[in-house]
Amino acid sequence: MHDPLGNPVSTASPEALAGISDFVTGFIGYHPRAVNVLPAADVAPESPLAQIYAGMLWMFLEAPEAPDRARTHAEAAAPLLAGANAREKMLHALLSAWIANDMPRAENIAAEIVSQHPRDLAALKLGQYFAFNRGDAPAMLRLAKAGEAENAGNANFHAMAAFAFEQCHLLDKAEAAARRALDLQESEPWAHHALAHVMLTQGRVVEGATFLKAAAPSWDGLNSFMYTHNWWHRALFSISLGDHDAVRAMYDEHCWSQEKSYSQDQIGAVSLLARMEMAGIDTGNRWDELADWLKVRHADTVNAFLTLQYLYGLARAGRAEARQLMQAIEDKAATAADFEKAAWAEVALPAARGILAHIEGRHGEATRNLAAALPRMAEVGGSHAQRDLFEQILLDAHLKAGNLVQAQQMLEMRRTYDPCGMPLNRTLASVYRGLGLEDEAVEADQRRYA
Repeated sequence: MHDPLGNPVSTASPEALAGISDFVTGFIGYHPRAVNVLPAADVAPESPLAQIYAGMLWMFLEAPEAPDRARTHAEAAAPLLAGANAREKMLHALLSAWIANDMPRAENIAAEIVSQHPRDLAALKLGQYFAFNRGDAPAMLRLAKAGEAENAGNANFHAMAAFAFEQCHLLDKAEAAARRALDLQESEPWAHHALAHVMLTQGRVVEGATFLKAAAPSWDGLNSFMYTHNWWHRALFSISLGDHDAVRAMYDEHCWSQEKSYSQDQIGAVSLLARMEMAGIDTGNRWDELADWLKVRHADTVNAFLTLQYLYGLARAGRAEARQLMQAIEDKAATAADFEKAAWAEVALPAARGILAHIEGRHGEATRNLAAALPRMAEVGGSHAQRDLFEQILLDAHLKAGNLVQAQQMLEMRRTYDPCGMPLNRTLASVYRGLGLEDEAVEADQRRYA
């Protein structure tokens, strides 16, 4: 037996094999059918791979309870390993390491699986996810290179390669890989996502907005992360274009309309609301509604990148849970495992202090803490576009602290990839007037996208 990518499967009933196939294609294609492996593992407990994939699915919950849920499946698979093949045994070892938060081991196993089984695109994507979460873009690219020869005709693979190239700032190669994916499958959502990153980075705002508008109908039916995240990218272009009504509609109808209890949907909503507010868009009572869903994150330090955004959302809504989460971050920074200690203690902790100080009106303190953290923010994970939130928070803190010199420098650097952005140039005009540079202020006032 084999999965849809041609990887061998040792023991599986027809029901288990169907669940395994749905997990593989759903995971690499961002389709909710991936969850079908859960009932398959229940009705076909003799399949080690179905149990392993069910455990992995629970780990993607990105929540404190995930390891316990995943461990049930890892333990169910353990006595079945005698009849498993070598790849399945490595996948079980990977899952066990992930549950134990031994991420260096998990990442090494993922790379070894791809080396020996380059058509295992689920392992490749999982390895990229691990590398992404610690800001190692070259590791993402190495995994893609390892799978290149065996996957030339697979659109999902080329989309994975495109995002790895983009995170390495190899934008021409990223675009070429994304275009290749779309030649093979016009609706490939991760390729849409990679191209959105390229266009955003290169200041191709009108082109990016037009491209994503055309692609958006194909996102219906995807899992909540991919649906909301691609709409999030579309909303970023609309912010630059100054279309306030469109951005609010995208937030309400698409970006915050799916799985509101899910980590990725929550941080997408926090990030978009924060950007909207800093761009001068009225957000109404949306922070309060969002914070009702964030309250359960008051002690969640599963992932530093996620935690910082939970903190922002709770603090911005004025919730007491923000202080509880700040204490949890302090505790995590003191007790984190060796492989993640620097990211928590030297990056996430000062960033969290800066975020809280800024929201509480201590803008000078905010700038000091955020400026210390920002050069190393990649260590906590997230993409370039996602981490730009923290750059915008620092800019907003400088503006509110009256640091116009620093603000002018940041704004002009930002204008290299958002040349005619409406919020950016409106703010830049105000800064130039404050600096006594009226000619430059007038020029900024006049910049508009066609």
